[in-house]
Parts: sequence; structure tokens; C-alpha cells
Amino acid sequence: MIVVAGLHRRALRMLAGAAMIGGLVAGPAHGAACSAKSGPRAVPLVELYTSEGCSSCPPADRWLSATFTGNAAGAKAIALAFHVDYWDRLGWKDRFGAAAFAERQYDAMRANRARFVYTPQVLVQGRDFPEWRERGGMTALSAAGAVPARAEITLEAEPQRGSIAIKASARVPSGADRKGVALYVALADSGLASDIKAGENAGAHLAHDHVVRWLSAGPSPDANGDMRWDVALPLPTEAGSASTVVAFVQNVKAGDVLQALALPLTAACAPLR
Repeated sequence: MIVVAGLHRRALRMLAGAAMIGGLVAGPAHGAACSAKSGPRAVPLVELYTSEGCSSCPPADRWLSATFTGNAAGAKAIALAFHVDYWDRLGWKDRFGAAAFAERQYDAMRANRARFVYTPQVLVQGRDFPEWRERGGMTALSAAGAVPARAEITLEAEPQRGSIAIKASARVPSGADRKGVALYVALADSGLASDIKAGENAGAHLAHDHVVRWLSAGPSPDANGDMRWDVALPLPTEAGSASTVVAFVQNVKAGDVLQALALPLTAACAPLR
């Protein structure tokens, strides 16, 4: 099951590897709840656009899994895998795919002033990142995290039956950065797999990590640059092995990611099924 809501203003109308650069803190709080707070340095948000129906995508899926291996503190970035649906026409329907994820990729295309979308595509901080294929790509990725964050994010999660109650808040200190930004919350999961029966990857066994199962855009900043949002994340019927809540602040039109934060749903705040 894929649940998608409010990817951007137009979609309102119509989770993951975690990172810790500059002091992310995650752990139990208030009994069964867990919390995390972003640090002073930007944590790069890495987005992979992929599909089970795309024959060139499995190497990118493996790269994402190998490069962003889990939720350990000190990881280089927060990874999210968005499965698009436009390859479904080739004979295999990707059950993780969603039209809204494809629309998000088209939004990124426009923000990058590109002429087309493609898979596999990697974005870092909202910008096209073809360097992922290169040996020195991680150096370029590290540089994206060597700058001050332009937003502060706090997350608190508490498990409920069939959902996760999230309290998300963010602050954008500079007035110049506030116009057009929104607070996003995603639920990602790892340890998922498919045996492909048709299409370009027929006969393949594909493993997936950091798969986005739910994404929603919340409020924009108030006059003081603050955003607060309480949201219940529905749990997918098919569970993976490592769920993560991810929040990020992004300029909806320009695509710039001001900061990102991940909260692994460890035993202390594991979903109640």
C-alpha cells in the first residue's frame, strides 16, 4: 500500500538511511515516544527516482543500499527512494510506485530547468546529481553537508495502533529563505523485495531500501519563520525491516532543501501493528 498526500501545493489540490552531520540527536523521550533534532550543519537529502519496470534501475537501487546502509549516527546523508509509475506500461506494475512521486520528479525537472525526467535519477538537495555514478561522487556529496543549515527541525514520534503520531516543527531563521518553503514529512522503509514476473526486469529478484511509503507537505512558515504540524502516518500493510520518519524543509518551487532530519523507528518507538 502506498499513501501519498500533499506533495506540493498542486498535489494538495489534486522514510531510510538517516544522517547525522552536526549534532542530530535521536532517542526515547516521554516513555514510548522518540525524538530527534537537527544540528547546525546541513544534512544532504538524497532522492533516488527509480522503478521496478526500468532495466537500468537495479544498479542504482544497489548503490543506494550500499552507500546508505542504515540509520547509524554519522551517516553521510538521508536517502529516500521514490518509485515512479510511468514504467508500469511496460508490463510490470511497481507496487511501490505512485503517480504523485512521478509528479514530484517533474517538479524537480522544472526547478532544475531540465527538459525531461529519467530513471534512475539522483537528486541531492533538490539538484540533479549525476556524480553518483562517478568514483569521486561521495566527495561532492560530502560538500553538500559542509554548509550551515538554513532551517532547524524537530521530530517526535509515538506509536499508535496502525499509525505513528508525529509532532513535527521547523524554523527558518532568515526571512529571505521563508518564501515558498514548506515542511515535508515522509515514512520510508528498508528490507523490501520483489520477484519480477514481467517487463524489462522479468526474472529478477530486486531488493529495495529507503523506499518512500508516505509523503506529505505540511505548513509554510508563519511571520516568525515557524512551522508546527501534528500528523498521523498510516502504516503500510507490507512492513519492511527498518522504518524511518524523515522531515525536510524545501522551497516548493525552486527545489532547494534547507535541512533534513531522520528519526529511525527503533524498538523504543516501533509501530504497533
